[in-house]
Amino acid sequence: MSATSKTVPSSSSIETIREKARRLGILSMMSTTAAGSGHPTSCLSASELTAGVFFYAMKFDPKNPNGPESDRFVLSKGHAAPLLYAALAEAGVFPVSRVMTLRQFSSELEGHPTPRIPGVDAATGSLGQGLSVGAGLAIGAKMDKLGTRVYVLLGDGELAEGSNWEAAEFAGHYKVDNLTALCDINALGQSERTMYKHDMEIYRRKFESEGWDTQVIDGHDIAAVLSALDHAKGTTGRPQAIIGRTIKGHGVSFLADKDGWHGKPLSKEQLAKAVAEMGGPIEVAADPGRSYARTSLPEPPAYAEPPAPSYKPDASVATREAYGNALKRIGAVNPHVVALDGDVKNSTFAEFFADAYPERFYQAYIAEQNMISVGVGLAARGKVPFLSSFACFLSRAFDQVRMAAISRSPIKVCGSHCGVSIGEDGPSQMALEDIASFRAIHGSTVLYPSDAYSAERLTEAAARLPGITYIRTSRPKTPLLYSAADEFPVPGFHVLRQSANDGALIVGGGITVHEALKAHQQLKSKGISVRVMDLYCVKPLDGKKFAEQLKAAGENLITVEDHYPEGGLGEAALSALAEAGAGPKKCVKLAVTGMPHSGKPDELLEAFGISAKHIVNAVREMN
Repeated sequence: MSATSKTVPSSSSIETIREKARRLGILSMMSTTAAGSGHPTSCLSASELTAGVFFYAMKFDPKNPNGPESDRFVLSKGHAAPLLYAALAEAGVFPVSRVMTLRQFSSELEGHPTPRIPGVDAATGSLGQGLSVGAGLAIGAKMDKLGTRVYVLLGDGELAEGSNWEAAEFAGHYKVDNLTALCDINALGQSERTMYKHDMEIYRRKFESEGWDTQVIDGHDIAAVLSALDHAKGTTGRPQAIIGRTIKGHGVSFLADKDGWHGKPLSKEQLAKAVAEMGGPIEVAADPGRSYARTSLPEPPAYAEPPAPSYKPDASVATREAYGNALKRIGAVNPHVVALDGDVKNSTFAEFFADAYPERFYQAYIAEQNMISVGVGLAARGKVPFLSSFACFLSRAFDQVRMAAISRSPIKVCGSHCGVSIGEDGPSQMALEDIASFRAIHGSTVLYPSDAYSAERLTEAAARLPGITYIRTSRPKTPLLYSAADEFPVPGFHVLRQSANDGALIVGGGITVHEALKAHQQLKSKGISVRVMDLYCVKPLDGKKFAEQLKAAGENLITVEDHYPEGGLGEAALSALAEAGAGPKKCVKLAVTGMPHSGKPDELLEAFGISAKHIVNAVREMN
């Protein structure tokens, strides 16, 4: 590890950056006053730090700010968006006049940043996520052997979020030395003083304990800011933290370090007074109304067809293991695939990829929030991140998944060990809410394979899909239902058993497909015909084609799922039918309705009402 000695910035550089900081602060106040809302005081505390990055440290192409050769800036404290927009405008990404359209419905400059804005790679505003995104961007640049850097601006309020420290330990462990965090320690939160106020030593010790090169500076001293940035750029082997002591509302006497101003714009009269204190007004032309929104965002790159999966006909394979096999196969033909795992790679079988391509695998350890947001950063760099853990633990990272959707990020998430079918580990390990949570994510795809071939093919499909894709895999080994020749279009389903005399449609997913097939056999022996559907794609769901199958089965519907009834497979099916203007005459939803406990998988399927026996009883009662 090394770092350059402290440099002394030239007086001309200092004056140039000081003027830029002044302009950024004034534009932040002007735009929030024009919008009638926003966070001008949060912008003023970080003006010097931001000006130093944008106009001194960053290698930045304003014509292609998201291009591979440009350094990156992540505004983790997303409520300071006017400051970012002012910096992008001053850098020449769009005219300064555009800043004055802040928060207007017709403008891409929303209240918090999104990737619709040139120069932004991920949505921020839900605090505590930007450092993880920055780590992903920085790792992606290293994978591509690019000398680009990533700068992340954090507020001290959000440093109470544990996700930041997940990111700090991750970046320190992997020695992500092209990542610099700038901490705006202004000691004022939204409702009161922050936890540590201006105790800079606490912040220094926390970052240093995670292996970061750490500097504490006066965040309003331009010379100190530029010198710290020079030092950070010269540091190798460690990420860097520049911890700036700042004042919220800096530069304006009636705002500086005053409570009660968070999220409040200035009136026109207050604005005039504040601008005068900061050296006088700046001219801003009228905005012509042209949009500067990005017209395209990174999508998963195309890749060659991998070799087909192959299993012995009598094999019994868990879908989680097939996921690992598929990941390894795809990795062989797609060099952009990257895998992260939450310290369960020997259970999710992400270890197959890790063993084959260690340079493209990152252990996220037991820190799912950071894992998801690192994936967002990697995807913004054109990678295809597959992120795996036990499905139940992904609930910790729901906000990160939600923000990934706002980022329009094409991450792939695999949740294993779903439902009561995991058996003896008990309810703390059983994901029974995951279908509902991922269905609720805008633009998501929810895939639920029932055998090894479907798991492999759906994992292949996920690598090509836009948006967030969730793959739900099961713990128990199950027999094969398909062959390598079968296809799994998205949206889609497979009807596994049917006849001209079917009196009900049984719809399952994953483990319950096998229970439905057992029920079919038992009913058939009694002369009762039913249709069995494998709903391998829970979202999106083609309601029209689904309705055709329901009609052919007498319009009687039974759904069976290893999930709670709320928001799961059954509700997805009924919703799709309703949207198609159809619906069952009779419907039974079999799902886990009690609080489960430890036991053998078969015992639990039986005890909680989703076994073949319960399906048979539901059909008989329906008839």
